This record gives sequence, C-alpha cells and structure tokens, in this order.
Amino acid sequence: MTVSTSGIGTLREQPLHAELKAWYARDGGEVEVPVDGYVVDVVRDSLLIEIQTTGFAGVKRKLSRLSAVHPLLLVYPVATERWLATREGTQRKSPKHGTVLHLFDALVSFPHLALCPNFSLEVALIHERVVRHRDARRGRRHHGWVVDERRLVSVVRARRFEGAADLAALLPETLPQPFTTADLAHALGCRRQLAQRMAYCLREMGALAVVGKSRRALLYRKCELEEIAYDRDRATVEEIQC
Repeated sequence: MTVSTSGIGTLREQPLHAELKAWYARDGGEVEVPVDGYVVDVVRDSLLIEIQTTGFAGVKRKLSRLSAVHPLLLVYPVATERWLATREGTQRKSPKHGTVLHLFDALVSFPHLALCPNFSLEVALIHERVVRHRDARRGRRHHGWVVDERRLVSVVRARRFEGAADLAALLPETLPQPFTTADLAHALGCRRQLAQRMAYCLREMGALAVVGKSRRALLYRKCELEEIAYDRDRATVEEIQC
C-alpha cells in the first residue's frame, strides 16, 4: 500500500479513530485504501468514508479533492455521554453532554464543502471514555488536565446530512423572523459562540440571509429552499474548491 502524506497514518492513530474506523468498516468495508494519492479511512460499496475526531481544517484539501470526483461521507463523532478516567484507574461521569449541533464547531472550517453533490456529513452520537492525567503546565486551558486517549464505548445513533437544506432543518421553528444569534442561542439552549458558528455556516451555504442589524447584531432570516444560493445539483468544483 502506498501511504500518502495526507493520510492520518496508523502509527499515530488514536484509539477512538481506530475504533470508529472498524465500526464503519463492518459488513465488508475496506480500511486504509489508497485513492487518488490519498489514504481513505474506509471504502464501502464505492463510498469513501473519512472519520475526523477533531476539527476539519487539517483535511480540507483532501476532502475537497476527493469529493469532487467520488461520493464521500465525513463522519464526526460527538459524545453525548463521557466517562473521565485517570491513569490510576479512577473514573467519573462528565456533566457535559454533546449534541448534533456541535458539528458546527468543526464545520466552521469550510462550510462550502457541504454544497458539493458528492459530499455528505454524518454525526455519530457516541459514548466515550477519556483517559487523562494532570499536568499544570500543559493543561492550563483545561484546568490542569491533559488527555492521553479517547476510547469508544458505543455508537448510540447517527444522523446524516446531505446538504444545506438538511442542516437548516436544525433551526428551531420557534425562532422569530428576523432573528439574531442571541435569539438562536436562546431557542436552541446552547452557548452564543455555537449559535454564531451555526449562523455563519448556514449563511455561507445560502440557507440564511442577512437582512439588517439590531444595534451591533446581524439580523438573519431563513431562506426558502428555492432561494438557496447554491443548488447541490448544479454546484461546480470551482465554487467549492478550497
């Protein structure tokens, strides 16, 4: 097998990535398959499956080039339940619970990719176990904790998105029209930063339109399907290429 420098490389592969790769390769899928100069995590029935457990910025070029000519599914895991463990064997359940909306924390890197007719995105809602240790210097951003590894406990369910309309369906029906990201955060029960990322992504996809300002905040309205600026069936490689 020819390993591309764009591939993840199994020598540095983290347990969560390896375990999700095996889960998606069930029922006859192949793993670590060379395709057009890249190494793809899983190929199943001609569908390329890439698994990204962190942000998407590092695989932007790879996904853009592959999805231009191949059907490609990008899988992003979100932990709805997480157990925090230490090297000494102690364990407790984290009070934090992820939701499908957290995909926008990663998608903000290149929202235009969702416009490609060959591209789809799947959020895998999982339970995971995180092993970590204390390091006051390296873990300053996380209250002194450094993550050693993440491990898959189970895949609870998955939700797939085929384009801007699917992602726009996550907007609450109770939103005022027009609305600000503060309104969106309140309606979704999420932090303001996540609402801002969601609005940015949907605006870049043509699913939201800016219609004015309220003081310093942008005012948005949801576009009708026929108004979406980029039609998935007509989007060209040039329009989505990084």
